[in-house]
Amino acid sequence: MRIFSSRWAVITQILVCATLSTFCTSVKAQQAKKIPRIGYLSPRSLSGDSERSEVFRQELRELGYVEGRNILIEYRYAEGKLDRLPDLAVELVGLKVDLIVATSDFGVRAAKDATKTIPIVFVGSSDPVGDGFVTSLAQPGGTATGSSILYPELSAKRLELFKEAFPKISRLAVLTGPRGLYMKEQKLAAQALGIQIVSFPVKALDDIDSVFVAIRKEGIHALLTNPNPIINTAQNRIVELAVKNRLPAMYAAPEFVDAGGLMFYGPSYADIYRRAAIYADKILKSAKPADLPVEQPTKFELLVNLKTAKQIGVIIPQSVLIKADRVIR
Repeated sequence: MRIFSSRWAVITQILVCATLSTFCTSVKAQQAKKIPRIGYLSPRSLSGDSERSEVFRQELRELGYVEGRNILIEYRYAEGKLDRLPDLAVELVGLKVDLIVATSDFGVRAAKDATKTIPIVFVGSSDPVGDGFVTSLAQPGGTATGSSILYPELSAKRLELFKEAFPKISRLAVLTGPRGLYMKEQKLAAQALGIQIVSFPVKALDDIDSVFVAIRKEGIHALLTNPNPIINTAQNRIVELAVKNRLPAMYAAPEFVDAGGLMFYGPSYADIYRRAAIYADKILKSAKPADLPVEQPTKFELLVNLKTAKQIGVIIPQSVLIKADRVIR
């Protein structure tokens, strides 16, 4: 009788251990599955994108996400080489991410071509309806939503501020991407201000030096850059050449001013990237991109670098300085 009881006790113990082991394994598997994974796709470089991606991560932390604990983020940077974006997007899809955050129109296109099912939050698309990313701003109607920068509408305001700062400007060099976006709106706005615009397409990083040679040959004495991943990646070289050639310049990204550029006017990118994190959170909590309206910027910034103004020998009028949100002295 004792032998039977002993054997039964051993068998019971084995069964309990096996059950507990199975239960623990099941729990661990469920916990692993519960950690969402975000794919972050950028045409910029890691260093060039660091401030913006940190704002995105910071907002996620505010929402309760701790990277490596309850959220995983897979980062992919094209380093200004736009032809790399499709392969990077395919990599993210292969990792079975739950969501892709895509910056710039090129990143959005690559992500949408790579997947028809994974939700996409785009950051700063110039024309999401025209590019076919969404059906409408109010009702995206698909797997993508996010924010639109509205650069065509900003073109007139940027030129007005630049003309106010430098009333004698009559010809303006515009660095634009291969697609020549925004040029139509800019030329109309420039014509109303009595400014002639000459566009200089930048198709690759190696074009930068030759573009500035062409600007000198044209005898143009002021510069404006349009938003483009290649131009953004070449930020330091563009600022260096603009200062060397003593060109007053209005840039399309605030990082240019921090790097020594003269002026920036545009939406608050910090606010845009915070909102991207908020949309990512909503989608991870089962919201559908089709039901989240595309957001438009509500905060705009004017940045002025007076150190650079002194270096290139120009004076920024007080009427412009009082409008500035931040002045580097």
